[in-house]
Amino acid sequence: MATNRSSGLLGYLESRKNLTGSACGIVGLVLTFVGVAGPYWPVVVVGLYGAGALVAPPERPPVPDFPDPSAQLEELREDFGKLRAYLADIELPPAAAGRLTELTDLLAALLDPGWVAEILAQDPEGVHAVSRAVRQDVPEAVDTFVRTRWWTRLTPGTEPPERHLERQLAVLHNEAQTLATSLHEVEARRQESHTRYLEDRS
Repeated sequence: MATNRSSGLLGYLESRKNLTGSACGIVGLVLTFVGVAGPYWPVVVVGLYGAGALVAPPERPPVPDFPDPSAQLEELREDFGKLRAYLADIELPPAAAGRLTELTDLLAALLDPGWVAEILAQDPEGVHAVSRAVRQDVPEAVDTFVRTRWWTRLTPGTEPPERHLERQLAVLHNEAQTLATSLHEVEARRQESHTRYLEDRS
């Protein structure tokens, strides 16, 4: 309790209100020494201190320190490595395995350190889409397939679970491909802008 009070007092002593009020109070003391304040100098000093404290700008709380996009991508790369290790232990039918390879290769290209990842880092929605695919969509699709395939053995004649997996992976691949296309368009527009700049300059 005493620590909280002392930290609060120290915080106020260092605050803008106290510093501005103290500066105005010093002006009041100067006025007293030159004979302007007269016998009411304590009122003048206190009044100027209070006025200074009132007009001082309010304290601005510090901005939360969120990780920058490059740090987010680094964490995402680590999670993608865990996902690939998990997928390496899963046996899938050839068609689904092929679709999964196409998807993971595309995700790996997007996350590979370099200029592509730098462009991706500037697109929060793109980072979210890749994060969702790596941390939620792909592992859930594969895990659901594994669990459903076991039940299919007990209930023959039902729709093969690999068909659903293939469809899910196709959707996810299309989403990743759309993201890659949009990132390519960003670079294409940048190139066109630079061309126009050079042409206009000359």
